[in-house]
Amino acid sequence: MPFSEYIVKQAWRRSGGRCECVIKTHGHARICKKKLLELYRGDDESDYGWEAHSKSGSYLNNIADCEILCWDCQEEMHYI
Repeated sequence: MPFSEYIVKQAWRRSGGRCECVIKTHGHARICKKKLLELYRGDDESDYGWEAHSKSGSYLNNIADCEILCWDCQEEMHYI
């Protein structure tokens, strides 16, 4: 089950509108920090597109499990 809108909004605020990916094999050092736009959630064609991603893979409905990822990093998660 996806995250509640409340959790996604909390994660979005925490991220400051930037990708939170920390996986170095995605081609960035430390944290991706790609600039995102809130209105572009789910837009895989925009440079500013993003999605809420579950760190555990279980979509626990809490802020600790939710991270904001740009579409480039989101796509890479399928190859890990």
